[in-house]
Amino acid sequence: MKKKILVIDIGGTHVKMMISREKKRKFKSGSKLTPKKMVAAIKDEVEDWKFDVIAVGFPAPVRDGRILSEPKHLGKGWAGFDFEKAFRKPVRIVNDAALQALGSYRGGTMLFLGLGTGLGSTLVLRDMVIPLELGDLPYRDDRIIEDFLGKPGIAELGQKEWERQVLLAVAQLKKALIADYVVLGGGNAKKLKQLPAGAELGHNRNAFLGGARLWQVEPRTRRPKWKVI
Repeated sequence: MKKKILVIDIGGTHVKMMISREKKRKFKSGSKLTPKKMVAAIKDEVEDWKFDVIAVGFPAPVRDGRILSEPKHLGKGWAGFDFEKAFRKPVRIVNDAALQALGSYRGGTMLFLGLGTGLGSTLVLRDMVIPLELGDLPYRDDRIIEDFLGKPGIAELGQKEWERQVLLAVAQLKKALIADYVVLGGGNAKKLKQLPAGAELGHNRNAFLGGARLWQVEPRTRRPKWKVI
């Protein structure tokens, strides 16, 4: 029987819940949101939805289904939090950029960059999903690249200079990672008046497809189809 999947996309501004690409709900997140508060809010929001399993995208490094460190833009208590125990459902969790990237992938080597509160990043090739932390790369003036490409960069640099920095950085990262194409997601990607060469806009609803793909299995072995590094 086909599983019904609830996809939860946790960001620094909102928590989004999707039961299909069209049916979604959200509530505000922010620096005071703890995992217990989030679980309680989600249970209230989706009380009338029926689902069997959950896919979660989270804005911090994740390995083997466990959050490794506290996120920059949320409250405390996330590292090692047991989502399966909290929801009493099977849960698969990956970095939030990896969730969007998996749903945006259409072959070849793809670099996903999420222009949101911070800078999310993931590389996808064949059946492998490789979450990255490019936002922490040293960039200029002894600061990291996320300071310029993330949401604070727009306020500090102004729209025109922020766009120039995005165009420059995307070209550099695409070349460095030998990507065939770049998908730009996140809430601020839509503010770009011009897309960098070799780049295309993603869409937030691709997170649902990413969550569905996260639960895909190989017919013979029943193992996950996609390997998240």
